[in-house]
Amino acid sequence: MTQNSTDIRPFRIEIPQAEVDGLRARLAGTRWPAAVGTGWSRGVPLDYLRGLAGYWGGEFDWREQEAKLNELPQFTTEIDGQTIHFVHVRSAEPDAVPLLLTHGWPGSFVDFLRVIGPLTDPAAHGGDPADAFHVVIPSLPGFGFSTPVSGEGWGNLFRVAAAFAELMSRLGYERFAAQGGDVGAGVSGMLPMVAPGRVLGVHLNGPAPAPFGPPLELDALSGADRERAERFEQWRETGMGYLHLQATRPQTLSYGLSDSPAMQLAWIVEKFAEWTDPAATLPEDAVDIDQLLTAVSIYWFTGSGASSAHFTYEGMRAFREFVRQAGGNPTGGVAAPTGVAVFAADHSIKPLVDPANEITHWTEHQTGGHFPAMESPEDLVNDIRSFFSTLR
Repeated sequence: MTQNSTDIRPFRIEIPQAEVDGLRARLAGTRWPAAVGTGWSRGVPLDYLRGLAGYWGGEFDWREQEAKLNELPQFTTEIDGQTIHFVHVRSAEPDAVPLLLTHGWPGSFVDFLRVIGPLTDPAAHGGDPADAFHVVIPSLPGFGFSTPVSGEGWGNLFRVAAAFAELMSRLGYERFAAQGGDVGAGVSGMLPMVAPGRVLGVHLNGPAPAPFGPPLELDALSGADRERAERFEQWRETGMGYLHLQATRPQTLSYGLSDSPAMQLAWIVEKFAEWTDPAATLPEDAVDIDQLLTAVSIYWFTGSGASSAHFTYEGMRAFREFVRQAGGNPTGGVAAPTGVAVFAADHSIKPLVDPANEITHWTEHQTGGHFPAMESPEDLVNDIRSFFSTLR
């Protein structure tokens, strides 16, 4: 029987054993560089990465993690010529609100594993059934199982937002809520523009100033805003190497990410070291290490280290064009009720993110960082519930 391109098809993760064995063999045969310097100032320390790679290629059980992921209802569909993979968990509560959760880089749908239960079944997790959501978690085009990429242009977040709005239509959700961080914040913020009247509200975590641009005017800021701005400027000086590479030379970078699992591991783990809760010494102090390695494994098995780098390349060009057309104002105002959760490692500065003071829900948490669904799932869930409780 011929399938229509708009069909929604059940999906299971089934990585061939040869690929699992190949990953372990490559890790065992890694050609390690010499160690220069100490600590993390030059990148991921050699001893740390060798130990983590040894665990990934040895004790880490991919099949166990794969089986856990396959307990989730997963699907694929084709939108605008691109395969879109997504998780769709319906709540048993009759008044549940559809909620689209969008990950960022270097994330995946795996980021949200610890919030699915509390969001869809709050009563079973100490919450109010009235706060229930139907949860839809797509993989960004070029990430995870939304691969291979059908062509150029998927780094344009307006195109991604339009595809995700179409996904919600196919699932029968005319009105829905949206949440995201990093790239997911950009997609979520654009959904009301591409789907006017359909988005109940938008909840964002950690929106930050544009990475490329003039220095922030620190004298105009005070308190926590000034401290975040100072950290952001320091990050622009020392932490943007990955972004410059992905935004300018993704193809060159792709050879390393596609050929060396140690390179792919280092490329992602460095961000978890830098962007998680400042109180965490190592990535595994902030997130579950098996959950992190599950996500890294998906990047490796799907080859999405390379395609996600190209996503950044295209996205930065689309963003610059958007800013140019907006007359230098990348915020553009809010197009739907918007809430923001700021975690301890974030660079969210309210006067810059919300110059017109249109965001009415703004909460600042003392812990967590760039990956709150992994680091601080309870805080993130409570913030989402609180914001949308006024919009149901």
